Amino acid sequence: MAIVTVRDLYKRYGSLVAVDHVGFEVAAGEIFGILGPNGAGKTTTLEILEGLRRPDGGEAIIDGVDVFRSPREVRARIGVQLQQSGFFERLTVEETLVFFGAFHRSTLPVADVLSRLQLDDKRQSRVSTLSGGQLQRLSIAVALIHDPRIVVLDEPTTGLDPQARHALWEVVEAFRREGRTVILTTHYMEEAQHLCDRVAIMDHGRIVALDAPRALIRAHAPKTTVAVTMGDGVIAFASLPGVQTVEQANGEVMLSTSDPLQTVQALLELRSRGQAGFHQLRVEEASLEDVFLQLTGRRLRE
Repeated sequence: MAIVTVRDLYKRYGSLVAVDHVGFEVAAGEIFGILGPNGAGKTTTLEILEGLRRPDGGEAIIDGVDVFRSPREVRARIGVQLQQSGFFERLTVEETLVFFGAFHRSTLPVADVLSRLQLDDKRQSRVSTLSGGQLQRLSIAVALIHDPRIVVLDEPTTGLDPQARHALWEVVEAFRREGRTVILTTHYMEEAQHLCDRVAIMDHGRIVALDAPRALIRAHAPKTTVAVTMGDGVIAFASLPGVQTVEQANGEVMLSTSDPLQTVQALLELRSRGQAGFHQLRVEEASLEDVFLQLTGRRLRE
C-alpha cells in the first residue's frame, strides 16, 4: 500500500525545468532512494514533498494528505533531515532537541532519541563542539523527535568517514524494522544498493529508471567483468565463452562477459591443462553506477 504518491510533478525556474513531470509511489515501510547527479532535480523533488517549495503542476499525497492543500498537516507526519541544518551552536544537544520538539504537539522522550542516535554522551555538549558525523546524527534526531511515520533524508552521509557512514546505515535500517518509511537521496552507490528496497534514477529532472537495485542491474547492466592478471602463456580471450569485449588496464586483462561462470570455467580449464598461466583472477559484478552510466552516459558524481 502506497504511503506516498506523486503524480506528474513539475517545477521550472525560468527556462530551466528542474522537475519534469515526475511520478512514483513509495510503499509503507519501504526505503526508497532517489539517485542522480547534482542538478538532476532530487532535492527540488524532496523540497516539494516536504512542503518547502511550491510546484508548477502535479500532485503529491503523503499518508493520505494532499501536500499542497495541507502542508502543515503533512509536515506533522514527516521527519526531515536537510543537507545543511541551521542549529544554534551555543545550545547543547539536549537543548536543541527540546527546542525543535516544541514545534510539535507530541514528541518522543529526548533521552530515548539521544540513545537511538548514540548521542547520550553528548547530551550536555554544545552543538559547536560536535564532529561531522555527530552533527548528522543530531540532524536525524531532530527529524525523529516527533515520532513521524515517514523520514526524509537528503544525502545524510555526504562528507562522513566510512565508520560514521556505516553507523548511520544502521540507524536507517532500524527505521525499516520499526515500520517507518524512508525516502533518501545519496551520491553513494554502495549506500543505495545496501539500504534501498527500490531506487529511482533521475537525470535532467526526469526519472529514467525505477526498480529494485538488483532488477535495475539485471535490466540495464547485465554484463560482469572478469579481471585476469597474466603470467606465462597466451590466451585467446575473445574466443572464450561469454566474452564480449577485451580490454587491458593497470596490468590486467578485463573481460566483459554475459556468462561469467562459463568464462571462469574456461580459464581454469586452460590453466589446469598447462596451456596458459595467470597469477590472479577476480570477478566484478555490475553496480548501480554502471546502470547510471548506461542510462545517462555520464558518471554519477559529475
